[in-house]
Amino acid sequence: MNPSPSDLRERVRAFVRDELFPLEPAFLNAPLSEVGPRLDALRARVREMGLSTPSLPRAWGGLGLSLTEFASMSEELGRSPLGHYVFNCAAPDIGNMELLLHHGSQAQQARWLRPLVDGRIRSCFGMTEPEHAGSNPVMLSTTAARDGDDYVINGHKWFASSAEGAAFCVVMAVTDPGAAPHARASQIIVPTDAPGYRLVRNIPVMGHVGEQYFSHGELRFDNCRVPVGNRIGAEGAGFALAQERLGPGRIHHTMRWIGMAERAFDLMCERAARREIKPGQPLATRQAVQFMVADSRAEIHAARLMVLDAAAKIDREGPKAARHEISMIKFFVANVLQRVVDRAIQVHGGLGVTDDTVLSFFYRAERAARIYDGPDEVHRGVLARQALRPYGVEVEL
Repeated sequence: MNPSPSDLRERVRAFVRDELFPLEPAFLNAPLSEVGPRLDALRARVREMGLSTPSLPRAWGGLGLSLTEFASMSEELGRSPLGHYVFNCAAPDIGNMELLLHHGSQAQQARWLRPLVDGRIRSCFGMTEPEHAGSNPVMLSTTAARDGDDYVINGHKWFASSAEGAAFCVVMAVTDPGAAPHARASQIIVPTDAPGYRLVRNIPVMGHVGEQYFSHGELRFDNCRVPVGNRIGAEGAGFALAQERLGPGRIHHTMRWIGMAERAFDLMCERAARREIKPGQPLATRQAVQFMVADSRAEIHAARLMVLDAAAKIDREGPKAARHEISMIKFFVANVLQRVVDRAIQVHGGLGVTDDTVLSFFYRAERAARIYDGPDEVHRGVLARQALRPYGVEVEL
């Protein structure tokens, strides 16, 4: 029997607070190899507790949570950079799990999904290309040419998160250059030990290269040959599968961001209450700081309600019916996160830009929240076009 949503949330919050917060100083300031064994032990404990991969069906070892239920759990996990990883529900693995669960063949599920769910392997996703604007995903140059029973893949990808140490990459590649723009590409499983697959580097992000799961890879495919049986779904269905994955994925992202914002808010309030600018006068006595606290509290609350509303609509009617809500939360919550973290850094002063707190990691790692999965400007344009249509205005994007 599953725990109630409130009990589950309390258990997760206590685990994050008691087990993950104490690990963060080592994670932020030491090589990942020093922290890795402790993370692996915690992942095993979470599995023993029956809390791993919570969004998957119980038949696959998950908790079978609805999207709305998982959203609340995701907020708690987002309070630590380690939360989703330890609970085996972090992107890109969670998206690849759902993709293989709903569209993978039995052979693909046995070879790739089962060990991914069990935490024995990791994965990555290769879509964005440095030669093309990510805001227009149909502009792809990576190709997968049919040669008998194989695809031969050639191309260049980057920001394939968690590529270092991954067992396979789900690659978006053009399989029919002459098809309509959204029917040109397919998603294909490429084992990372396949000849012709190469991890060029981990891309430095604001000076930090990252390691293993916590990294972003640049990939090359040079006559990389894989069986046709590695294609997920029908040929040409790549964008349809990506779109199906994006709706729930944006709920996962935005609730994780809200968890980060809540953590930043807690740290900001603690600092404001304890840091004295003169004896007996903490920062919290200054109206400028009070305004930061008030604005942050209101914005986080609004963001949470907006995301939960979108998640409930997806649960009721599916991602397509909630596409405008999904666009809305994507840019709104990303901006709330950036503002709240920035205010928390400001209240911490010099300490805020060091790695002595988690704030600089949040800022560095998630400034890209306003870029990946569609930049702010694209989502704002989609929403504006929909809002203006009833007034007789047709806007071309």
